[in-house]
Parts: sequence; C-alpha cells; structure tokens
Amino acid sequence: MQKAIDEFVRTLISRGLSEHTITAYKKDLLQLQEFLTKYFEDGSVKVDQITRLFLRDFLRHLSMNDRNNRTLARKATTMKNFFQFCEKNEYISKNPASNLHIPKFEKKLPKYFSEKEMEELLNIPDLSSKFGIRNRAILELIYSSGLRISEIADCKMGQIDLNEKLIKVIGKGNKERIIPISSKAKIAIRNYEKTREQFKSRFSDESFFLSKSGRKLSSNEIREILSRYLVLVARTKGYSPHSIRHSFATHLLARGADLRAVQEMLGHSNLSTTEIYTHLTLKDLKKVYEQAHPRSDKED
Repeated sequence: MQKAIDEFVRTLISRGLSEHTITAYKKDLLQLQEFLTKYFEDGSVKVDQITRLFLRDFLRHLSMNDRNNRTLARKATTMKNFFQFCEKNEYISKNPASNLHIPKFEKKLPKYFSEKEMEELLNIPDLSSKFGIRNRAILELIYSSGLRISEIADCKMGQIDLNEKLIKVIGKGNKERIIPISSKAKIAIRNYEKTREQFKSRFSDESFFLSKSGRKLSSNEIREILSRYLVLVARTKGYSPHSIRHSFATHLLARGADLRAVQEMLGHSNLSTTEIYTHLTLKDLKKVYEQAHPRSDKED
C-alpha cells in the first residue's frame, strides 16, 4: 500500500493540486494504512487484499472517536479517489470503495470579517519595517483579488501587471485566471517592489514574495504570518487566513457583484461552491430588513 500511496501522491503533484490538499490526502491515507495493519499478520498492508468491510470498519472507528460527518466525508472521498487510482493502474482488480457510502453533512458557513474588521486587519502591519511592507502587500492582495494562500506563495514576478491592475494566477489543476487588483493593493505591492531588493539573496528566484533568507515564502510561512495578525482582529474562534478570501467574496456579493464573476475570480469549478457566500449576504440582508422594515416585527 505504501508504494501505491507514493505513486498516488506523485500523480496529485503532477496535477498541480495545492500543497495543503496533497498533505491532507497523504495524511488520510497514512491513517488508513496504520488502521489496516491489524488485518495483516506482518503489518504490511496489501492494497489488493483490502475489502469494503475494512474501509467501513475504518469509518466506524473514526465515528466512535467523535469525528464529525464532515471529516468522515472527506476521508471517504480520499479513499474513493485513491482506490479509483489503484484500479486504473491495475494495482487492484476490484475497487473496494466503489459503493462506499459518503456521509452527508451540513455545509458549514465560512467565517468572514466585516468591512470594518478588514480595514483594521489591513492596517496592522508596521510599514516602517520591510517585513511589515511585505505583509501589508500580501494582505491587500488576498483581500483585493481573493487569492488562495498557495497562489500567493507561488506568485512570480511576471504575473503582476500594475499598469493594468491585473494579476495572472495559476490555481488548482494548473488552471489560469486573470483577476483585477484594487488601487490600494496596487500601492501596497508597489511599495513592496521597492523593498524586495532588501530580501534578495543568492537563494532568490523569480518568486514575488520572499522570506528573510531570500527564499520563496512558503504557504506555511504565509499562514503563520497572517495568523499572528488575525488573532488581533478575530472576535471569536474559527477564523483562519482563508477567512480573508471568504471576506473578499462576501463583500463583493453584498455590494451587488455578479455571482458568476465572483466564481471566476475565486477559481471555483462549480457555481454551487460559490453559492455558499449568498447565504452569508442573505443573512445580512435579512438582519437589515428586520431592523428597518415597519412590518417586520418578529413573532412572539
């Protein structure tokens, strides 16, 4: 099974999936492999001997250990994708996950900041420091264009056109999209461009955002940087660097942006993925309606 997992991961990398997604797949499969060792005498899991009952037992084990339906659904999807790969590459003759039930779960509404909170967040970095200038540019660019953390990390020098106020992004599945940049993001990026020379070293390449050593700033490093700022603004738990992307989509829709345009900017394959943000904006509209309409008194 370990050989099959390694091959599967290499395929995911070649498809251009994000580092975060690949890590999640690998973690799920290694957890499954560890669980399945009890079924094999020498502890070495044979992928062609795994049955549907083994997989159901794994999901039952997770459920008994207080894993929610969302987690179970993700792990079931991981198994389906993995065993489809194994069947296609003839590692197995029969797919044990073909009829595996994926638990249904309620879509969790993403956390997002209010416009006022986003203003606070964007103003936190200290612009007297080269790190503050860089971090402000990262924050402005995510909020301006709704980029994923991995897309910020992978951004190259030639992808940003400040004259046209556009950024070219290579997203999931190596899909390219072009997104507008706000005027404030343009100013922040221009300031960072002047400071970028101070980060450069012999390790530097064409990566736009550099670490203190001059290397490409990784996704994990960006998450760490942003998380330190988020705790200063977030009023409750559950916020993450991805909440800035959520805020981008929510604020655009709240101000009347077209849903399909937001879908394109976010790089969502399916409109249904973007539609979750309409629930957030409708919730805000309902609140305004209840406060303002003379005949909107709540029922006793």
